[in-house]
Amino acid sequence: MLRQYELVDRVLDYDPHADEALLNRAYVFSVNAHGTQKRASGDPYFSHPIEVAGILTELHLDDETIATAILHDTVEDTVATSDQIQQLFGDNVARLVEGVTKLSKIEAQTESERAAENLRKFLLAMSGDIRVLLVKLADRLHNMRTLHFIKSEEKRRRIARETMDIYAPLAERIGMYEFMNEMQTLAFQQLEPEAYVSITRRLEQLKAGGGDRITKIASGLKLLLSRHGVDVEVTGREKHPYSIWRKMQERHISFEQLSDIMAFRAIVKTENDCYAALGHIHRRWPMVPGRFKDYISTPKRNGYRSLHTSVIHAENQRVEIQIRTEEMHAEAEFGLAAHWAYKQGARVSPQTQHSWIADLVEILDTAGSPEELLEHTRMAMYQDRIFAFTPKGELIQLPKGATPIDFAYAVHTDLGDQAVGAKINGRVVPLRTVIENGDQVQVLRSKAQTPQPNWLNFAITGKALAAIRRHLRQVEREQTIALGRKLYDDIVARLPAPLGVDALTHALKRVKLADEAALMQAIARRTITDAQMMEALMPGSAGADVAQAPPQSSAISIDGLAPGVAYELGDCCHPVPGDRIIGLRRPDASIEVHRIDCPTLADLADRSEEETDWLDLKWGNETEGATARIAVEVKNEPGALGVLATIIGQHKANIINLRLDTRDTQFHTNVIDVEVHDAHQLMRLLSALRAADAVNSVERV
Repeated sequence: MLRQYELVDRVLDYDPHADEALLNRAYVFSVNAHGTQKRASGDPYFSHPIEVAGILTELHLDDETIATAILHDTVEDTVATSDQIQQLFGDNVARLVEGVTKLSKIEAQTESERAAENLRKFLLAMSGDIRVLLVKLADRLHNMRTLHFIKSEEKRRRIARETMDIYAPLAERIGMYEFMNEMQTLAFQQLEPEAYVSITRRLEQLKAGGGDRITKIASGLKLLLSRHGVDVEVTGREKHPYSIWRKMQERHISFEQLSDIMAFRAIVKTENDCYAALGHIHRRWPMVPGRFKDYISTPKRNGYRSLHTSVIHAENQRVEIQIRTEEMHAEAEFGLAAHWAYKQGARVSPQTQHSWIADLVEILDTAGSPEELLEHTRMAMYQDRIFAFTPKGELIQLPKGATPIDFAYAVHTDLGDQAVGAKINGRVVPLRTVIENGDQVQVLRSKAQTPQPNWLNFAITGKALAAIRRHLRQVEREQTIALGRKLYDDIVARLPAPLGVDALTHALKRVKLADEAALMQAIARRTITDAQMMEALMPGSAGADVAQAPPQSSAISIDGLAPGVAYELGDCCHPVPGDRIIGLRRPDASIEVHRIDCPTLADLADRSEEETDWLDLKWGNETEGATARIAVEVKNEPGALGVLATIIGQHKANIINLRLDTRDTQFHTNVIDVEVHDAHQLMRLLSALRAADAVNSVERV
């Protein structure tokens, strides 16, 4: 553990103007506050915050950040208070300590809820001052270095998984690759111990069997570039075990088949030297196609700049080479922390708000559950990226596999909400089209458009998914309230007497709901039965048996409500407007709409009335169309399917799905889902199909 004078001297070495008194006060306060507390390793607890501070001194961070690291656990784990921190160390340090302080664990919460709530507060604090993230990453790194002292394997694996899913990607996002690599290696050791041991053993065998190949290749690279007048320093290493294992998993290959396990770094003086060195290397050794990346002309979103290439060296050995300047190398090592480092007598502070952090904070506002928050945040942080361009030439970075919907939301949320189509490189394409690296994307928009449920099937970015789900939740809420209002009006109509002015207010108190909107949702979701609602509105109105309620007085219209949101159309009978329909209500579930002649209704009727309510429903005049399912038996002859498609098109119906069900030498049966406006249109279509020579029979199923 660093002694007090050693820690202070480290800071003064790179920042002679640092507040020495602040650091001394923080050190003494932390030691006294933690007192006799011990860590799992048996070391004094205060050794942890001191070591975290030591890690940050290696990044040359300012005195406030170092003091925050020393104090970051005092408020949570000792009797020290935020007010004490503020009085002794100032507003900035107090704010940073508060941002880093972890939430106390709430036993009633699930593991996902604890992790999500911790992440939620952390991201919000980080959006105000990025130094919160720097301290938190150093804190997690030191905890991972001492993770092996924890006896519980389950707890070790949980911490390792959280590190792999959240903190390592965060480190990558701000360009702190050394932090990321070490965290991934330590987490990998806990999550896949057998694979870790196997890969590290293979690397040791490779090193022993091949001599010092890395030194030889590095010397050869330096000699080649020096001969051409390039001033360069070359270092090399084997790739990290986790990186090797991930490539083995992605490519489905063994360790022996993995050829590029060595990486080299060439540090040159200028940007021009980078490209000159690249040219000399490519002239000397064959380049591996598809492996060249120019992050100098198009930096990564975290600011990372470098040239990456892979070449086939001696004995068909692939080697990866990174070429960068000293400045680029410093940024690659320290990432965003380099901007806070003490440089030439001045502290350089970056803008506190970064676009990707803003995206994460937006996700916080739209996530509907802890699991959704964690899912979207991980998507927003993972590193495999592509570059696409707007028609004006603006560069947009996206994850691999992204679609125009992801692109639209990356540009602006309103553009994503209103997207109706896209052009990629001038060609109109579906919104589900995968964008390739370097594509130019133009999003076509309409103010009448709103996010569609099927977008969830091909959107992949956390920002897009969060925005789509937020809209769909809002629509579902509005539709559920509208349905609840219709059901409420029917309940009121069945009461034996008119309601008083304050009846609804009193009913809300009796059912213990906050407002009218919550009541309408409860009625629609049948968390409150009709009889219970009648009793709440007018005690005694449901009769002697409160479990029963008077029957409906008239059919309830579903006009204006959206299928799949306010209600679900039965898959067993596929009702369309014009059919006589009935609704089934179950507790905390959407209403199922069935045709009155649905063959499954008899089975559903056998269930107890406590499980299922029956509703008399009607479509209404302006109900939109629906999808019907028909089984068409046609002759087994050329052109028969074309006849079907032509007749369906002539009747303004749209084929949604087609499946060949049975086939023999004379006939085959196709099951077709067709979108129609109403039952009359469907009947005309069925009649036209039956009249065709190629059709043997048509039935609705």
